[in-house]
Amino acid sequence: MQMKHRGRVRTGAIAVAGFAALVGTGVLATPASAHTPVWSVTCDKVTVDLTQYNNRVENTVTITVDGKDLLATTTFKAQFHKVLDLPKHGKDVAVHLVVKAGDTGKHNYDKDETQTVAPCKGDEEKPPTTPPTTAPTTPATTTPGTPTTPATTTPAPTPTSSAPVVSPSQSTPPANLAETGGSSSTPIIGGIAAAVVAAGAGLLLMNRKRRSAHS
Repeated sequence: MQMKHRGRVRTGAIAVAGFAALVGTGVLATPASAHTPVWSVTCDKVTVDLTQYNNRVENTVTITVDGKDLLATTTFKAQFHKVLDLPKHGKDVAVHLVVKAGDTGKHNYDKDETQTVAPCKGDEEKPPTTPPTTAPTTPATTTPGTPTTPATTTPAPTPTSSAPVVSPSQSTPPANLAETGGSSSTPIIGGIAAAVVAAGAGLLLMNRKRRSAHS
């Protein structure tokens, strides 16, 4: 009877020891598979999957983009899942994830990580356009000892006037002198002169006849 009792006690002790070892193994293995932070970033999305965290404590997650909050500090228990829209950007931006586990002790379950993401196609910033610069003109170089030809300048044209230029040697004729050029009274004067000559000739002829008669 005593041997049977002792055998039962030993069997129970072995069973208890095996169960304790099994439980201890499970407890030790739990931290290795717990606290699984997974996240990814594309040009327009940020995806966060936090699983197997301790649901008896408060865990927190924060996401910033170039120092600005994309996800303000948020508490969660055993797990956290979120898909966030990344603001439109024309250049590379830094996405920063911070996860703090409430049961962090000698094992550091916190996560602090940064990913840099480029802009989506078509959102890139275009470089500013600058007006073309004209190259400065360099003065012509001359070889020492070589005479330089002065630049020829074209004289400005002399302004012309429509009024006739009067020569100093010419003078205006007096108003009482007879005109030497032809005019509308020339035939009349010619006729009078011819009549005077004819009358004179007649008088001369009559005078000769008288003289001849008296002699």
